[in-house]
Amino acid sequence: METRPFPRTPFSASVVGLGTWQLGADWGDVSESDARAVLEASAEAGVTFYDTADVYGDGRSEQLVGAFVADHPDAGFTVATKMGRRMEQVPANYVEANFRSWLDRSRRNLGVDTIDLVQLHCPPSEVIDDDATYDVLDRLVSEDVIAAYGVSVETADQALSAIARPNVASVQIILNAFRMKPLDEVLPAAAAAGVGIIARVPLASGLLSGKYDLDTTFAQDDHRTYNRDGSAFDVGETFSGVDYATGVQAAQEFSALVASSGLSDVTPAQAALAWVVQQPGVTTVIPGARNVSQASSNAAAGSVGELPASFLDGVRDLYDRRIREQVHGRW
Repeated sequence: METRPFPRTPFSASVVGLGTWQLGADWGDVSESDARAVLEASAEAGVTFYDTADVYGDGRSEQLVGAFVADHPDAGFTVATKMGRRMEQVPANYVEANFRSWLDRSRRNLGVDTIDLVQLHCPPSEVIDDDATYDVLDRLVSEDVIAAYGVSVETADQALSAIARPNVASVQIILNAFRMKPLDEVLPAAAAAGVGIIARVPLASGLLSGKYDLDTTFAQDDHRTYNRDGSAFDVGETFSGVDYATGVQAAQEFSALVASSGLSDVTPAQAALAWVVQQPGVTTVIPGARNVSQASSNAAAGSVGELPASFLDGVRDLYDRRIREQVHGRW
C-alpha cells in the first residue's frame, strides 16, 4: 500500500489506516481476540497508521493497540490518540494539568514514553482559537511527552483555525462522498500549510457500503441508534448528519454508480474509501473494522487505481442532488 509522509512529523502513514473506536467495544461487543485479529489483518494488508482515543472503551482501545504495536517493534507503525473527552467539553477544562493527566494515562495504556501524535478530541472552538492551548502543547513536545500534535474537529471553520497554527501537524475531519465541504477550503489550506489531513467517518457510518436498507436496525448501544438526534455527541458523526432514509437512497445510487463506472472487483465501500484517498491533500483515511474481512477489504482500497472521471463526476452530482442541502451549510 502507498504511504505518505506525515507533514511536520518524522512519521509516515499508509493511505488507508485503521480507526479503532469499535475495538473499545463502545458500540457492540468485540472480544480481545477478535480485536487482535483485526489489528493483525490490517497490518498484513499494509496498514501502518492506527487512530485511537483515551475514551474508546475507557482506554481499552489504547491498551489493545499499544500491546499490538509492542509486539511489532520494527513494523514502522504510527499511533495517534486523542484527548479531551474524559471531562465535560468546556474551555475551562482544557488546561495544562488536565492535558498532563490525560497524556500520562494514555502513555500507560499505550506502553510508551512519547506518544507519536496526540489530537485534541473535538474541543470547543474557543479552545482551538486560544493561543494558550498551543503554548501547552508545544511545551509537551519539548519535553518529549508527545512527538507531535493535531486537532480533531467538527467544522471547516475549526479546521482552518487549527491549520493556521505553525506547529499543528494534523487535522482530523469527517470527509466522504456525503460530506464534501472540506474540499472547498480545508484541504487546499492544509496542503498549502503542510498540515496532514486524517479523514474520518469515510463510509458515513457504513451507509456507503451499500449494505443497509430502510429496514436495517442497529443495536441499542450503537451510536447509529442512539445518536441520530445528536443527543450523545455531534449528530454529524452519525451517518455524516444525513437523515437515514435519504442516506439509504443515496447509498443505493452510489452503489449503482460504482457498478456502472467500470470499477470491476471494487466494492462500494472500497470505491468510497478510494474516493477519499484520492482527494488532493489527504494524508490517510481511517475506516473502522469489526472483523478480519472488513479490515482486509478496507485496506485493499489503498490499491484501487485512479478512479474514472465519470465516477468522480457522478459522485459530485449525487452529492449535489441528494446530500448538499442537508449537510453543506452545517459543518
